[in-house]
Amino acid sequence: MGNRLTAPAWISRGYGRWRKKKMAWLAAAVCVLSAALICAPLLMIPGGSLMDGTEMKRILSPILGEGQGFAVWHLIPLYPTIDHFYRLLIESPAFYRLFWNTVGMTAAILLGQLVVGLPSAWAFAAFRFRGRDFLFGLYVVLMLLPFQVMLLPQYIVLQELHLYNHPAAVILPAVFSTFPVFIMYRGFTQIDAEILEAARLDGAGELQIFFYIGLPLGRMGIQAAMVLSFLEYWNLVEQPMAFLEEKAAWPLSLYLPQITIEQAGFAFAVAVMALIPALFVFALGQDALEEGIAYIGVKS
Repeated sequence: MGNRLTAPAWISRGYGRWRKKKMAWLAAAVCVLSAALICAPLLMIPGGSLMDGTEMKRILSPILGEGQGFAVWHLIPLYPTIDHFYRLLIESPAFYRLFWNTVGMTAAILLGQLVVGLPSAWAFAAFRFRGRDFLFGLYVVLMLLPFQVMLLPQYIVLQELHLYNHPAAVILPAVFSTFPVFIMYRGFTQIDAEILEAARLDGAGELQIFFYIGLPLGRMGIQAAMVLSFLEYWNLVEQPMAFLEEKAAWPLSLYLPQITIEQAGFAFAVAVMALIPALFVFALGQDALEEGIAYIGVKS
């Protein structure tokens, strides 16, 4: 009899379970609502790219000041058309030029970040040297500075190097970005130090340790840094707008701002084509991205 719960204790236990379940449902509802609000603009893009001009004008007329009431959006167009995609893919050669400009810039940036960032991240993670903590703290400070703060110094340096209005004006500052170094460093710090010491005791050189231990065991952090960098630089706007004057050298991200609201359907079609590579890379690197983001919150 002494081991049995009394009535008040049983009620308290049941109330506690009910309260936890209620809080779980409430948290799930908040997450679902937040996700719906965040994804709502994304869900509007495919439908908008298939709307004809008349339907788009009728929907946007309250926004343009040509109608009364509120704009009511249709996820599924009433009169779908592919005219915007035909105009974009068949009648707009500028789209292809800017698309391949973006591909070239992004590929060069990612390759440069691997060449520059990988050794830097490995040095911070695998070695202890004088000034290491100060230098890494400086990396973190530079990572937190917005582009607007660095705009004038970068402009002066690029002018002195005669790189202004050249794709290198966008590529070189991005290659030396500190954020990929930080992500890859956090991935390398997950490698057990005893493994590195055992490899050194067995006579392995530092380059051997880096290529045969560091790269395989730290690949998730490397992949996460590359995915995040791709998503950032594929949609780069401020740097090309500030450092590139010739439209022939612009990336695709500067194509959309040139489209007026009267061409909203065409703009949605451009947005769809620009989203496809980003969604593809995100889908391929989702697991690495999740694990890499988790590294940021893990203390070394």
